[in-house]
Amino acid sequence: MKIGLVCPYDYSLPGGVSQHIYYLAHFFLQWGHDVKILAPSLKKNSCYLEQQITPVGRPFPVPFGGSLARIPVSPWLPDQIGEILDSENFDILHLHEPFAPMLSVSSLLKSKCINVGTFHAYYNKARVYWIGKPIFRRWLPRLHGKIAVSKPALEYVSRHLPGDYRIIPNGTNTDFFTPDGPLRKEFNDGKLNILFVGRMEKRKGLGYLIGACAKVNKIYKDFRLIVVGPSTRLRRTYQTMVEDLGFSNVVFTDFVPNSELPAYYRTADIFCAPATGGESFGIVLLEAMASGKPVVATSIEGYASVLSHNEEGLLVPPKDENALANALVTLLKDRNLRQRMGAQGKAKADKFSWANIAKQVIDYYNELLG
Repeated sequence: MKIGLVCPYDYSLPGGVSQHIYYLAHFFLQWGHDVKILAPSLKKNSCYLEQQITPVGRPFPVPFGGSLARIPVSPWLPDQIGEILDSENFDILHLHEPFAPMLSVSSLLKSKCINVGTFHAYYNKARVYWIGKPIFRRWLPRLHGKIAVSKPALEYVSRHLPGDYRIIPNGTNTDFFTPDGPLRKEFNDGKLNILFVGRMEKRKGLGYLIGACAKVNKIYKDFRLIVVGPSTRLRRTYQTMVEDLGFSNVVFTDFVPNSELPAYYRTADIFCAPATGGESFGIVLLEAMASGKPVVATSIEGYASVLSHNEEGLLVPPKDENALANALVTLLKDRNLRQRMGAQGKAKADKFSWANIAKQVIDYYNELLG
């Protein structure tokens, strides 16, 4: 089967969509399929997950949904993608965020094969689909198959674009994120480590986590907070916040290559995901669970669809520093509870292996082709 995978966002930078596409391509190639990734990229010969791509367009940062979407903006892009699709003659064109400008939309309109769209996004307000609904509904029949990565993602898109959707979740690399392997020696000193992994954006909730840790520090001293993720303009704001709160046990690492992430998860005693909303799924939760770590996360829909309260971790209301602090203290003080939740998380994460997810996607392709 010849498969084209379309990523609308800059593939040279880390993100859930690019990671999803990478792992699908990885297993599709292992199973003997002919696969090409079409994506914008600042780096033409190297990219985030070391997967060769066909670069299409130069990405520019565009504010969207509390984040920056790095997408190509060019009047020549539709013609460029049309030429690529004509020459490749794919059996399946799999578009991720199929109505994202410009690459996904251009690919959908130029494609002459079976088109599959995966909808990843979830936001509290569906402004984009509401505004573009008349046009998107006209284009929707061009998608022969529609996938949502979670129930929240399904509810979000189907609110304005009703249809038959298949839920196939995100996955995690259970051979890569494991409890066994090297640790970060500089943090393996007897202190308990709370780990945050994500971009420094308001919706990721890092400010609430810092505030909660300052409260924890008044009760339990022997811990540190490790912040892993690419910097944004808010980095200095968060560093100033740490200084103002008088809480010194915080380490900001900046961007960490994917190859080094497992060691950070293994070194952690607790993983914390304090996002305030806008998450359709919890990939970082699965990475921590696969590493055998208990999780404290906010009870937003995308996280609650992955994590069960009091089983693999603890769920707390978003933007609630007191509840977040209490949950962290509960786990910091109870080693047996951390071990039990970590073991349950590992068992659940194994069901989300990328091999299992990729097999579900291939089976769906075959249904559509049949």
